[in-house]
Amino acid sequence: MTEFKLPELGENIDQGDLVRLMISPGATITQGQAVMELETDKAVVEVPSTVSGVVKEIRVKEGEKIKVGQVIFTFENGAGGVARAPSPAEEPKAQQAAAAASSGKASSVESPAQTTATVVQRERRITSSPTAGPTEFKLPELGENISQGDLVRLMISPGIKVSEGQPVMELETDKAVIEVPSSISGIIKEVHVKQGDKIKVGDVIFTLEGAAAPQTERPKHVPVERVTGQQGARLAFQAAIQAEGKTEEQALPRDQPQPLPPSFTMPAQLEKVAGAERGAPIPAAPHVRRLAREIGIDIHNVKATGPGGRISEHDVKTHSKALLASVTAAAQAPRGAQFAEPELPDFTKWGKVERVSIRGVRRKTAEHLWQAWTTVPHVTQNDKADITELEHLRARFAPKAEEAGGKMTVTAIALKVCSSALKIFPQFNASIDLAKDEIVYKQYINIGVAVDTDRGLLVPVIRDVDKKNIVELAAELTQLSKKAREKKLTLAEMEGGTFTITNLGGIGGTGFSPIVNYPEVAILGLSRSSMEPVWLNGKFEPRLVLPVSLSYDHRLIDGADAARFLRWIAEAFEQPFLLSVQG
Repeated sequence: MTEFKLPELGENIDQGDLVRLMISPGATITQGQAVMELETDKAVVEVPSTVSGVVKEIRVKEGEKIKVGQVIFTFENGAGGVARAPSPAEEPKAQQAAAAASSGKASSVESPAQTTATVVQRERRITSSPTAGPTEFKLPELGENISQGDLVRLMISPGIKVSEGQPVMELETDKAVIEVPSSISGIIKEVHVKQGDKIKVGDVIFTLEGAAAPQTERPKHVPVERVTGQQGARLAFQAAIQAEGKTEEQALPRDQPQPLPPSFTMPAQLEKVAGAERGAPIPAAPHVRRLAREIGIDIHNVKATGPGGRISEHDVKTHSKALLASVTAAAQAPRGAQFAEPELPDFTKWGKVERVSIRGVRRKTAEHLWQAWTTVPHVTQNDKADITELEHLRARFAPKAEEAGGKMTVTAIALKVCSSALKIFPQFNASIDLAKDEIVYKQYINIGVAVDTDRGLLVPVIRDVDKKNIVELAAELTQLSKKAREKKLTLAEMEGGTFTITNLGGIGGTGFSPIVNYPEVAILGLSRSSMEPVWLNGKFEPRLVLPVSLSYDHRLIDGADAARFLRWIAEAFEQPFLLSVQG
């Protein structure tokens, strides 16, 4: 049987919720056939099969959260990687390859991890059965939210023998350089990557010949990199001190770690590490333990990334940097940010409840809006626009918009009004970069429009709004809104916005405070227009009035500028001729 794993779905997308399965055990699938629908943060996508064959077993179910590289189903009799049994003529060759692999006669290159393991026991016996044909080793899961890394160093080459647990390469992820061990044994036939490559989870690293099946008998001597827990820690500790020619008493000084400076307070949550036993030997070389003592780090709390759970100098330094960063962030953060969200009461005490997972669009919306609200100091400015004359023009030109496949809505007109205003007030078409003490002024105008869907709020982006007329904008807005509601909107169609418009007029309300769509600096809200008495020419007249609301980032935009910007928009609604004169 062969496994089909979830492939890469796009940049920065490493998981999704399984909405619908399109296959079942026993079904025949072909390459390119859609096998499931997956809901990512912003869109529902169909995932096609990259193989052909008969589905044997399905490893996932609808509603489950699936990560890139996770096995979706197994199949047989398919193209692309199904192992076949050796023919009678090939069996002697397979047996010879297995014998060569088990006897260790193939050439090998020792890594530093192997050198350390030699002190304990280098030779071992493995009872295994050879598999026919080459076997692929793919990059395994590296940890939560880690889907790829840069290949820093290869420790293998074609023709050498590798054993299970042996480090085969160093991979640099976003936060650390880690050694990746092999999960299979055999002789390397071909290496499919090179140093400097960006490798994703599930990518084929190398192929093996004479690969051995999992061992059926526990080896008499267990290498350091093959054990975990207290036994692995002790073996690694013994190997390290023997390499330095010391005894255990010499390697375990009785002095206490140096005290931390008085101004440094270690966060309580970083003091506890699951499974750490203060009395157990630490799997780290003496010079690593000495470094931890010198900088005031309790080595029991350091997370190991080396083979067999060994702690390296890099691990100690990384732990120290994390402590300092957390303390600095806690000191600089606003007072409210230091407190966790309060725990909810037990609602079942008062009646029946139902818990539903936050999925897809709703989860991403919650994360993004929380980031925007906690990052941007919001201020909302309100005004009103008399759109009586504009409404007559809208009704007059509506047929032209319909001929182009759109609707002449207030939102479509607002797109053109805002694009003209952004040219006159460029600070509203910018982003603020406090890390570099810079303001980023965009030389393009891409406006997002919030669309209400059954899955939550989506914001498709219309590009180069200033280069299109209102009829063209109406047609494009209609098409994007339809795609959003039909779950056909792509990620590319929701990126690159410089300003946002949200219109709740179709639902109701007299005003609201929209949240800035960070990293943008402003958002315009439109509410329901209504007939109001307006004092004109010495008397009250019934006029159609549109409430408009502008929320903005007060770090970059002053209140006076916001008032001028919103008044310009209101006057452009009231006197459309301004678009031709000033826009």
